[in-house]
Amino acid sequence: MKYKFCPLCKSTLKHKKIDSHKRQVCLDCGFIYYQNPTPAVAVIIMIGGKLVMVKRKYEPFAGLWTLPAGFMEYGESAQECATREAKEETNLRIKTGDLVGVYNGLDDPRSHVILVVYQAQALSSNLLAGDDASQIELFSPRNLPRDIAFKAHRSAIRDFLARQR
Repeated sequence: MKYKFCPLCKSTLKHKKIDSHKRQVCLDCGFIYYQNPTPAVAVIIMIGGKLVMVKRKYEPFAGLWTLPAGFMEYGESAQECATREAKEETNLRIKTGDLVGVYNGLDDPRSHVILVVYQAQALSSNLLAGDDASQIELFSPRNLPRDIAFKAHRSAIRDFLARQR
């Protein structure tokens, strides 16, 4: 993202090399804009040996499959985000389990994403697509959809399934 004005004093931002990076800075008040990755969380939920996946309702990648996932809210822990996103997108109450991994997401056009992925246990069974999911489906690990939206999701699924063998 490129901004024109300082969010603190409204002066014009200029480009300056700081910490060996070209950054936007305010020469009047000293504000420095650090463009950082955005944290997101996904959950791997298995029900009856099948993987819960949702079809994206909105861009980017509308119509492609993903794990239940979303961006963390300010003040929210990764586990709280996992629980919230699972409920919003699948209607499942879950218990987060082991960390599957942390993945670098560079293919999301909105932001550079750091994706934290947990394994989770479903505590309820009433699957219902909601929030930004248009569809929900259970997939056999041997018959996963080819059109999975994000590379980080594909990597997490691969890593999870490799550990299950």
